[in-house]
Amino acid sequence: QVQLVESGGGLVQAGGSLRLSCAASGRTFTNYAVAWFRQAPGKERECVAAINGDGGKTYSAASVKGRFTISRDNAKNTVYLQMNTLKPEDTAVYYCAGRNSFYAGLYYTRTYDYGYWGNGTLVTVSS
Repeated sequence: QVQLVESGGGLVQAGGSLRLSCAASGRTFTNYAVAWFRQAPGKERECVAAINGDGGKTYSAASVKGRFTISRDNAKNTVYLQMNTLKPEDTAVYYCAGRNSFYAGLYYTRTYDYGYWGNGTLVTVSS
């Protein structure tokens, strides 16, 4: 089991940048695949980025590709989401999710793939 806590959200103007952090505590973090999801008002929760246990494989949604980068520092038990060139449509609550990955090389992009969730951090991008 792990506990996940997001931080780094806030208000930023369009074109600006934010870095979100997901701090984990509990079992060995290296074994956990992690993803960032977001949910905007009135919309479904969607995966924006995912990463496997050792950080060697990543996924980015088409809507954020080239702007968002997921990374992890397992020594610090932390996963990051660097968000650049933010747009108003990026406004959402961002959630960190984790799962114990049996296959170390895999990442996952569906809500039901993950059993551990943070409480979210709000990102608001003004136009």
